[in-house]
Amino acid sequence: MKIKKITAVPISFRVPEGQNVRLGIGRAVKRDAVLVRVDTDEGITGWGEAHHGRCPGAIARLIDTTLAELVEGQDAGDIVGIWNRVYRMQLASHGLGSGSAMALSGLDIALWDIKGKALGQPLHRVLGGAPRPSPAYAGGISLGWQDPASLAEEALQYVAEGYRALKLRVGDTPGRDIPRVSAVRQAVGDDIAIMVDANTGYSLSDVRHVMAAYEELAVEWLEEPFPPHDLRNYREAKALGTVPLAAGENHVMRYDFLHMMEEGAISVMQPDVSKTGGITETLRIAALVSAAKLSCNPHTSLTGINMAASIHLLSAIDNPGYYEGDCARHNPFRDEVGGAVGALDADGCVWPREAPGLGLEIDEDFLAAHPLIEGPCYV
Repeated sequence: MKIKKITAVPISFRVPEGQNVRLGIGRAVKRDAVLVRVDTDEGITGWGEAHHGRCPGAIARLIDTTLAELVEGQDAGDIVGIWNRVYRMQLASHGLGSGSAMALSGLDIALWDIKGKALGQPLHRVLGGAPRPSPAYAGGISLGWQDPASLAEEALQYVAEGYRALKLRVGDTPGRDIPRVSAVRQAVGDDIAIMVDANTGYSLSDVRHVMAAYEELAVEWLEEPFPPHDLRNYREAKALGTVPLAAGENHVMRYDFLHMMEEGAISVMQPDVSKTGGITETLRIAALVSAAKLSCNPHTSLTGINMAASIHLLSAIDNPGYYEGDCARHNPFRDEVGGAVGALDADGCVWPREAPGLGLEIDEDFLAAHPLIEGPCYV
């Protein structure tokens, strides 16, 4: 079975006024995604999602030109061979770095979708797993910078929906962040796990100010206090307290994760299958961090394609951690691209789909109704 055609499908929607959550990277005004469609000469079509990298048009162009030229006509079942070809020809020397890794990620997910469909098996079984529950936390573009009382009210809504863990957005100032986390802890009690995500907005001094409070509030992890390359600050921050540091959504490929592990500061690993090189590379990362007795907690991107792939992955590795549930009040790409994914069971867990491949039926009319909107997604 040969790859006949690769097509990038960049899509966008405006965030409705009043639902513009503010967090460390700005106020959300629109959401973007880049889907990847792979058609084969045997009539099987696979779908993947490449992270937009805040430049969806460029990622789409890279897929439609460079990646298409490299892999069209190749054996669709040779997923590792195709990954290696793109790496060798586009990433190993001077080939746009993380942008190429995002483009490759979408292609790789689509090829695994094809393999599952060709075998008539859901992806988690193709990967050697079985249906298993994965604990989920309420995340996505939600629980942002707001009044502590309203934040606590929002948190209680997610607990009522069945979540047993929540991720709050910090990275504002210590004086405003600590009261927010404290209000949520007081509202939800001690049995609900609380994570916090600074979205790279903290300085080392900020971490020094918040760490004792986060320890007292039993924060599960402090995510991305610094940019991904700032490993020196991560190393110094680890010595400031006992709250584990989390990162990985902005790291690409196993080489970044190996460097993180060698530094020894980050203990919660969060690869995104739409950023770090697809399912193929995320499996390698999961195995790498498993050797250090660490869990793999995939960061989720915008559409149900990434979310479904992440749940399948968690059911096929030996060190699964949390699934990030997208709790944005308005995200049609989560609910309508291929049908809603990530429904919680009575224990606050999600389960993989059982249909072949990713288990999704992509609504192409819906995609056509949401063309790319140029401009920044956060302001």
